Amino acid sequence: MVTTTGMHTPMRTERAEGPENRAHDLRHHGDAEIRDDGSALVDLAVNVRADTPPAWLRERIAGSLAGLAAYPDGRSARAAVAARHGVPVERVLLTAGAAEAFVLLARALKVRQPVVVHPQFTEPEAALRDAGHSVDRVLLREADGFRLDPSAVPEDADLVVIGNPTNPTSVLHPAAGIAELARPGRTLVVDEAFMDAVPGEREALAGRTDVPGLVVLRSLTKTWGLAGLRIGYVLAPPEVIADLERAQPLWPVSTPALAAAEACMSPRALTEQSDAAHRVATDRAHLVEGLKEFASDGLSVAEPAEGPFVLVRLPHAALVRHHLRTLGYAVRRGDTFPGLGEDWLRLAVRDRATVNGFLQALDRAMTLAGGCEATGL
Repeated sequence: MVTTTGMHTPMRTERAEGPENRAHDLRHHGDAEIRDDGSALVDLAVNVRADTPPAWLRERIAGSLAGLAAYPDGRSARAAVAARHGVPVERVLLTAGAAEAFVLLARALKVRQPVVVHPQFTEPEAALRDAGHSVDRVLLREADGFRLDPSAVPEDADLVVIGNPTNPTSVLHPAAGIAELARPGRTLVVDEAFMDAVPGEREALAGRTDVPGLVVLRSLTKTWGLAGLRIGYVLAPPEVIADLERAQPLWPVSTPALAAAEACMSPRALTEQSDAAHRVATDRAHLVEGLKEFASDGLSVAEPAEGPFVLVRLPHAALVRHHLRTLGYAVRRGDTFPGLGEDWLRLAVRDRATVNGFLQALDRAMTLAGGCEATGL
């Protein structure tokens, strides 16, 4: 099913089970780029902040190991998250990363017409499909800067999922525009896994209790380098939290992960997080400036980028990605995201020295890819 919606700039709404959509590998993630033969590469594929977790956080986690004989008790960490966002503890659920939250939502909520706004992180749709749901997609367009037109979302959707800032486009949607998607009887899920990398967390909806049906997901794995520990949380109305909690196994979050969650809510952590967000913004500007030097070679950057990653379109992207690997750099392919094709790559923001080395490698990789294409190799 393909329909055209939106008053000014048409966006496509389509059934996710169509034959043209099954080509997208919804289970492919950036970590696949650095496994096995990619383990020695400079990593611009995974959106985890480099040089993390910091020493003080590792020490806090290590200190929790003395309590491993006891079952995990999440009350203190849950209270810390609630205090950080100014909400009652009944509106907080701790999860084994944001990915678990998507599975819980797909399994626990009774929905008839879920819609996922793409391009975005593919795990929400994968979880919904695995739970037996038919999923519609709203595909945002490059011509519109991958920006949301709230009128493009079908009125009959009773579950809407959107990322902010969005992975992989790095678009930061206005909070007011996302809030327009709220309706009586609709669950509005906003994935804010990268919001803590935005200076001031502007456009955040976390902590809002005035938006009907709002569910906000947060992850602590990206900014703090805790992907291997698995910790995140959900902020939602108490009745939604209760439904999700019933779908969780007993003791779903480990004691070390709970210690990390509590530590990351501390004033010290929030200050460090804010400083890191500003560094990311500076490093991202340097990356984007360097990428624009390739405009004459056909490379374009999706702008304005607001997350800790940048989406680029360039000729022969698959070949460029291959040559970058031979030159020592891993980047994320874009064709597994619905709404994107083989000419897209996602690049994680790194420090200036790493970016400079990458840009030199990109220059060489694009030259090699162009040569291969010209000779038919």
